[in-house]
Amino acid sequence: MGDTTSGAESPQVAGGTSASAAPNQALALAAMLFAVSMTFIDQTIVAIAAPDIVRELGLTSSQMQWVVNAYLLTLAAFFALGGRLSDLYGHRRVMLCGTLIFVIASALCGAVPSGDFAQAWLIGFRAVQGIGAAFMFPAALAVVIAVFPVERRGRALALFFGVSGALTAVGPLLGGWLTGWTWRAIFWVNVPVAVIAIVLTLLAHIPDRSRREPLDVPGAVLMALGMGLTVLGLQQSATWGWDSPATWACIAAGLVVLVVFCRFELRAAHPLVRLQVFRDRAFSVDMAVLFFAMLAFVPVFFFASVYAQVSLSASPNQAALYLLYFFIGFALASQWGGRILDKRGARPAIRLGTAVGAVGFALWAANLTKLSMHDQWLYAAVAGAGIGLLLAPASTDAVNRSIGASYGEVTGVTQTIRNFAASIGLAVFGTVLTHVTVSRVGETLREAGVPSGTAHDAAQSIAESVTGNSDARQPTGDGRAAEITRDSMHAIRVDFAEANQWVFYGMAGALVIAYLCSRFHPGTRVTTDDADSPSPASPPGGRPPGNP
Repeated sequence: MGDTTSGAESPQVAGGTSASAAPNQALALAAMLFAVSMTFIDQTIVAIAAPDIVRELGLTSSQMQWVVNAYLLTLAAFFALGGRLSDLYGHRRVMLCGTLIFVIASALCGAVPSGDFAQAWLIGFRAVQGIGAAFMFPAALAVVIAVFPVERRGRALALFFGVSGALTAVGPLLGGWLTGWTWRAIFWVNVPVAVIAIVLTLLAHIPDRSRREPLDVPGAVLMALGMGLTVLGLQQSATWGWDSPATWACIAAGLVVLVVFCRFELRAAHPLVRLQVFRDRAFSVDMAVLFFAMLAFVPVFFFASVYAQVSLSASPNQAALYLLYFFIGFALASQWGGRILDKRGARPAIRLGTAVGAVGFALWAANLTKLSMHDQWLYAAVAGAGIGLLLAPASTDAVNRSIGASYGEVTGVTQTIRNFAASIGLAVFGTVLTHVTVSRVGETLREAGVPSGTAHDAAQSIAESVTGNSDARQPTGDGRAAEITRDSMHAIRVDFAEANQWVFYGMAGALVIAYLCSRFHPGTRVTTDDADSPSPASPPGGRPPGNP
């Protein structure tokens, strides 16, 4: 690949060490965990503070939705660019730049002034946060991969994904505690975390390596535009509706741009993404498994939390504890999955993980209508264990097969696919949840004596206002319909649980498809670092395509 060292640094050798001084692997891993913890926590922490933000800044619900979506939208659009920049200019350098962008934007989000500029200020800097995270995360993951030799990479990344994934559940707990002081603290808390990450990064002596290759600017623009439009359509489907031309126009236009991007990349001399890596069957299977697994993994945070608050009448903090059952299984199994990868390769771990996950989600779904955490915790833990078993092995195996040790580029690809799948899962499962909730609640109200048209309108209103504790948001009014609705709240909670069953069975189905994909994994293993691949046109490890 024509790699050269950056500045006066010594060339890297296999395993990501420097010829003059090996990096401190423990400090490097800790630094990257502190850095990415901010990106995971920020995906969930803002939702807890949303009522206070709306009240103080005078935002509408749709404006508040954009405060959340702006971050996720730019995160999806710029992941691939962040990964490529990491390879071109050095993993450590891009990670530090991404961290600085993220933390400065965080501080400015917390400093948003009240008044006419509040909406544009907050949404704008949330978008900048997403760009910083898109640069930081692929680079941080590439640092972990570069400093650990391939034979120890599985356990290191299992710890990385286990801890960072569990931090998503910390968001609601931390958000509830900080919001008690001021909602602005949910952004300011990133400042000391970023300082720790930067200091540890500098102390770890992580070597950097740059490449004398031009950046594929047209490819970066096409990728950002295609992903941005597609994810925008999926995000707004809940607001615009699936029957809206705008929804389908965004999704269709985004997909067309992504097709143009792929055709352009295949002809580019220095592409943003080397699509030849998909000629490796194992890599393609890893990506397919991650895609279908992420349809369940990321959306489960939202749906399980809302189910706990509505059907179980839990507080937001209790809902976060409910999610901890899932993460206990996830964290424990992720360590096991890493060991399996190091000893036997990715195929056994991803097959077992997808199978366990499918069973766990199916059993969890079957017990949702019992309205008892006690009857569900084991199955939530099993579902989490399945995801934990497959996540690190599939991700690590994919990155190990990168062309010319382009770890940043491939981590950008894997994160793009994961984020895209999460957007699809949230949109599709959200539509299913709303549709079934309206149907079930409408039927309950009609059986209680509410006229059909009134029952449908009331059911639609309930489905659209599911944002928190149902007991605290019972219908108000003196009419007969409102009175019957209040008296039917227990039945409505059961109806909502039944609607969630469809969602969780859908997640189980996604894991079943992931399992079927895993059956095509060739079982080959990468046993040496691939820093000296023959050429970008060759599949990873120099294997002929289709013949692992």
